[in-house]
Amino acid sequence: MASGNSDPRRSLTATAVKVLIAGGFGVGKTTMVGSVSEVPPLRTEEVITSASEGVDDLSGVEQKTTTTVALDFGRITITPDLILYLFGTPGQDRFWFMWDELAEGALGAVVLADTRRLESCFAAVDFFERRGLPFVVGVNCFDGAHRYGTEEVRAALDLSEDVPLLLCDARERESTKQVLTILMEHVMLRSDLAAAQAGY
Repeated sequence: MASGNSDPRRSLTATAVKVLIAGGFGVGKTTMVGSVSEVPPLRTEEVITSASEGVDDLSGVEQKTTTTVALDFGRITITPDLILYLFGTPGQDRFWFMWDELAEGALGAVVLADTRRLESCFAAVDFFERRGLPFVVGVNCFDGAHRYGTEEVRAALDLSEDVPLLLCDARERESTKQVLTILMEHVMLRSDLAAAQAGY
């Protein structure tokens, strides 16, 4: 069910938008979807067992005990006229074959980054750049991790200036909501620019 402040009559005419939450293994995608979803999030997490040794890279996230094997799903109403359906992608290399299907119909994406393992988000950045899908980068600020400035992270990722990048805390609803709001603004700006260039 939607949160108590949403009007079901208005939701019948609301625009539904599919958004991906992507990034490396253990970067906080499941946490981000769960922090903001107004419905109980669907999770496909399994316990990490010894069978994953030598297959999944647990460097920097040795304390992690579960992993997403398919997707996470949640929903948030940004405004009465805009509902986001959130799809969290699996982070391990062996599940990347699912990304193409998950990206089908998506209007934008959030790439979560962990500055302790920044290289873990390179594949997600490359994926969305190749597809031409609008995305923002959210630098998930883990407790105890060194805080880098956004421009330092932008340079390390070799990220274009027109891609929004911001610090966030995937555990906090308002922080996640801010990331999603900036993504929607970025999507609309890209759409307006494309229309202007086409002469509409």
